[in-house]
Amino acid sequence: MRMRRTETGFTLVELMVVIVIIGLAASVVVLAMPDPAGGVAAEAERFAARAKAARDMAIVEARPAMLDVDAAGYRVSRRMRGEWRPGERYEWTTGTQAAGGVTRFDSTGLAQPTTLVLSRGGREARVEIRGDGTVHVQR
Repeated sequence: MRMRRTETGFTLVELMVVIVIIGLAASVVVLAMPDPAGGVAAEAERFAARAKAARDMAIVEARPAMLDVDAAGYRVSRRMRGEWRPGERYEWTTGTQAAGGVTRFDSTGLAQPTTLVLSRGGREARVEIRGDGTVHVQR
């Protein structure tokens, strides 16, 4: 009497089903991933954090600080020996449009009030710098 050997392993159909399931799961993950550059709200939060840092720098160093905003980005400068010394420059993420201007923080942290409007991809965020030096993001 001859015994039939049981074969082990997966059939081609089973392997194809697993590959399809993995492909569907991968596409769900890719579609759910956020924009690596972040949204316009994240851009506004970054700017607000740097504006707060410029205000703090003005207070700690007892020297005025300035934020100069243009279409390509913004620069943080400080006043030293009677003249403005440019500091680090930050560029906007590609596709971001900005409408703003110049804001100065004095050595006590008070500011020239201004509102910066950022837009990208049909979304908009505002960063308001108030006269008392506080910085607020409005989405």
